[in-house]
Formats: sequence, structure tokens, C-alpha cells
Amino acid sequence: MSLDSTTRAPDARGHAVSDATLTRADVERLTAANHAGAEAGHHEPLHFTDCDFEGVDLSRLDLRGAEFHRCSIVETSFFGAALSHTRWVRCRGRQADFASADLIDAAFQSSDLNNTSWRRAKLASASFRGCKLTGANFEACAALGLSFVETLLVGAHLRGLSFRKAVLQQLDFSDADVAGVDFREATFEGCSLRNAHLKGARFDGADLRDADLSGVRLVDAALFKGATISHQQAAVLITELGLRVM
Repeated sequence: MSLDSTTRAPDARGHAVSDATLTRADVERLTAANHAGAEAGHHEPLHFTDCDFEGVDLSRLDLRGAEFHRCSIVETSFFGAALSHTRWVRCRGRQADFASADLIDAAFQSSDLNNTSWRRAKLASASFRGCKLTGANFEACAALGLSFVETLLVGAHLRGLSFRKAVLQQLDFSDADVAGVDFREATFEGCSLRNAHLKGARFDGADLRDADLSGVRLVDAALFKGATISHQQAAVLITELGLRVM
């Protein structure tokens, strides 16, 4: 379906686009029309449903407040884009690039975001719920208030993030790089730290009783000083450390 037949002119209801394959030029026209509508007092965010942005360069565009439902953003570049208050539901975004983007208060739900880049992105108060972020890179991002729920972070680069005092629900950190991550006073509910890279991570006061700690190495055992674990976990840790209880 063509863009012309799926796009409404900006009005009190805003722009809605569905079942379209879009180029950068298409998105630039839509954002320009939307901004013009805002200046005229008729502003609603852009709304994309079942649209294909695969491989498109959308870097540095202003898409603040836009909504994306069941869209394909595979290998799409949002480098440096303005994406605050955006909503992403059931999107497919393998290897999408969000590096240096402004994603303050953005929300991602039930989306496949494996091997995505978030380097140096602004992620304050952003949220990920029910997402796949295997291999994602969150290096050097601004993440105050960033939250993950029921999300796969297997092999993700999370170095230096803070989850202090957070309630972590159904997060899989298996094989992830959580070096230097602040887990102090965090509560783990149905989480996994299996074979995670833990160097310098802090767990003081954390409740780890519902976390999978298998694969912990001898050099990492001291990191859990001050944390709460179960008797069963203690037995697993002793086994992992090569000790025998007689």
C-alpha cells in the first residue's frame, strides 16, 4: 500500500500511517507536516502501524512522541534521533541503532531488539517490558530510572548501569557483561545471573534468593558479601567453588 493512501493530513487526531514501506524522505515529509500542524494548534504524535522501516537511515530526525506498533525496524538507524516519549509495541528491531538518541521516557513492549546498540543514548525513565535484548549494547548511556521487566538480556553489555534498590522481575542476565553494575539493595525475582561477567559488580544488601547464580567463579564469590541467598544457593555456590561439605 502506498504512503499517500495510508496517511491522513495532520488534524486534531494527528498522523496515522499503516501498512506502508517508508523511506527517510517519507518520514521527513510526515514530521514536517506534523510540526506544521503543531504550530497551528493541532498536534498529535505520529502513529505507525505495521510499517516497514527496515535498513532506513532515520538518524537525527525529530520523532518525539511517535508510536510504533508491529513495525519492522531491522537494521534501522535512529542514531542521534529525538525519540523521547515514544512508544514501541511488538516491533521487530534486530541490529537497530539507537546510539546517541534521546529516548527519555520511551517505552518498549514485547519487542525483538536483539543485538541493538544504545551506546551513549539518553535512557532516563525509559522502560523495556517483555523484550528480547540479547547482545544489546548499553555502553555509556545515561540511564537514571531505566527499567527492565520480563526481558532477555543474555550476553548484553550493561557495564556500569545502576539497579540500586530496584525490584528486578524475570530478567535473564546470562552471559551478560554486568561488570561494575550497582545491584545494591536490589531484589531479584525469577532472574538469572548464570555465567554473567560480574567483575566489580556490587550486591551489598541485595536479595538474591530467587536468582540463578550457577557458574559463579571463585574470584567472584566475594562480590556477594552482604547479600542474602538461600540455603540451596549456598550449596550450589560451594559446589561451583570446588568445595565439598562433609
